[in-house]
Amino acid sequence: MAELSYRDAVIRGISQEMERDQDVVFLGEDVAKAGGVFKATVGLYDKFGPLRVRDTPISEQAILGAAMGAAMTGLKPIAEIMFSDFIAVCFDYIANEFPKSRYMTNGQTKCPLVVRTGNGAGSRFGAQHSQSVENWCMMIPGLKVVAPSSPRDVIGLLAASVRDPDPVIFLEHKSLYSIKGEVPDGEIVDTLGTAKILRPGKDATILALAMMVPRALASAEKLATEHGIECEVIDVRSLVPLDTQTILGSVARTNRLFTVEENPRLCGWGAEIVSIVADEAFYDLDGPPVRITTPHCPLPASDLLEDAMLPNVDRIVDRIRRTMGA
Repeated sequence: MAELSYRDAVIRGISQEMERDQDVVFLGEDVAKAGGVFKATVGLYDKFGPLRVRDTPISEQAILGAAMGAAMTGLKPIAEIMFSDFIAVCFDYIANEFPKSRYMTNGQTKCPLVVRTGNGAGSRFGAQHSQSVENWCMMIPGLKVVAPSSPRDVIGLLAASVRDPDPVIFLEHKSLYSIKGEVPDGEIVDTLGTAKILRPGKDATILALAMMVPRALASAEKLATEHGIECEVIDVRSLVPLDTQTILGSVARTNRLFTVEENPRLCGWGAEIVSIVADEAFYDLDGPPVRITTPHCPLPASDLLEDAMLPNVDRIVDRIRRTMGA
C-alpha cells in the first residue's frame, strides 16, 4: 500500500497498461519529454520511448484523428486533450466518428481508445479552460464517460477504460491532481458502470462526481455532527454506463435524493438521474429530488467569483438542512 497523488496515479495507471499490453500507445500535446502541462505524464517517455509516447502538433483534430486511425488498425491509443474545453474543437470525432464506427460497420471495425482530459474548475483558468463537460459527452450514444475522484480510482478506472472495446472519455479533475490517497500495490482494475457508497446513511442520498465527492463527504459529516442528519454519499464514478442499481437501492433506503454537480444546471448529469429515479423509484421518495449545481453561466476567472459559483460545503449543508426541515 502506498500513498499517491492523483497526478502520480495517472502516471501509474498509464504505465500499468502500457507494460501489460504492447498495443497501448500514448499521444498528445507536450506529453512526452515535457511530462504534460499538469505533470501527469512525467517519466512515460523515458520508460516507453518515442514510438509509444508521442508529442503531437497543437491540433485536437489531429490528435483524435490519429488516435482513431490507430485504434481501427489494431492499437489501443490513449489520447490526451489538454483541457476538456478543447473537446469542442474536435467534437466531430467524439460525436460522429468513434462512437459510431463499430455500429456502422456491423462490428467489423472497433475503436478501442481512451481520451484523457483535464476537466473542471477551481484552478482560476477562466471561462474557456474551466468547464465541466461530462454532460456534453454522456449524451452521445456509443461513448462511455468516466470521472474518478481518488488516486485509487484513477488507476482502476483507467485500466478498465483502456481494456474496453469502445471509446471512453476519461475526465481527470484538474483541481484534484495534488490530492493524495492510499493505493494498493500491484495491478488495479475496476469495472466501468460501478458506483461506490463511500459513506452509509439512513436519512438522505447524496450523489457526487469528481471534485464534488470530497465536498459531499465533508458536507455529510457536518450534517451528521451538527444537525443529526445521516446522509449516504455515493461516488457515481461512471456516467455511461451508469450504476442505476446502486443509486436506486440507496434511494429506496433513504427516501431522499440530492445531487451535487459541478456542471451547469441545464442538462446536467443529475437531471438524467433524477428522471430515472422519478420513473423507477417515485414511490420510494418522501420529497422531490434536489439538484445542487453550478449556475447556467460562464465561469469567471476571479477566485472569489469562481468559488461562489461552485457548490461548496456550506451551500450543500444549508440546502440539505433546509430541505430536510432541520
